[in-house]
Amino acid sequence: MYPVLFKCGPIHIYSYGVMLALAFLLATFLARRRAISIGMDGDTILDLGVYLIVSGILGARLLYVLLNLEYYKDNPFESLTIWRGGLAWYGGFTLAILVAIWFSRAKVLPLLKTCDLIIPYVALGQAIGRIGCFLNGCCYGKPTTLAIGVRFGPAQAPVHPTQLYESAAMFLVYLILRGRRPGDGKTFFLYLIFYSTFRFFVEFLRGDNPQVFMGLTVFQIISIIVLATAIILWKNLLLR
Repeated sequence: MYPVLFKCGPIHIYSYGVMLALAFLLATFLARRRAISIGMDGDTILDLGVYLIVSGILGARLLYVLLNLEYYKDNPFESLTIWRGGLAWYGGFTLAILVAIWFSRAKVLPLLKTCDLIIPYVALGQAIGRIGCFLNGCCYGKPTTLAIGVRFGPAQAPVHPTQLYESAAMFLVYLILRGRRPGDGKTFFLYLIFYSTFRFFVEFLRGDNPQVFMGLTVFQIISIIVLATAIILWKNLLLR
């Protein structure tokens, strides 16, 4: 665990914040370059990237705070310290999608084509961001006797580095999706199928998310809903 990269007097530079910034900057740069290569307006995609970054962080933080409301009731100012970790991916993704719909209508962009364009770089951003989680010591796994186990967080025994599992999985998804030409939404829904499936199973190894219903965590329940919806929409697109 290495939450602070370095200190400069009273200023602390957090590894989580640095990796999050790197993820967003690289993903936006690559999405803009890809847009230009297929004849879309790169500057418009850059503008969209900024909106998605802001809305993604706000949505992710909001869901995280809501899921940990008892703590934040007693520590309200802590809800603002996003550079220390504490983002719920599904919350950020939901708000970012709503903003993307609004932006696409305002700029007269083809929504599904735009989603296809940016989603591989979203996966790449996740891969980088989860390295930040690993350095920060959040999103840790359950105890394990495997050699890959690491010690951090509240756990005294080695635990699964679930952050690195997700980082590797999302980098693989990025490699699979990046060569697909943006079109009618198939790439976007394929990403949702990949991610929700992975997230459902990796939750069994997570040590920080409590079970809330029938032995499942909140994120497993969300993943089931997302997976079912994505499969239906993806199949409908294939049958066109």
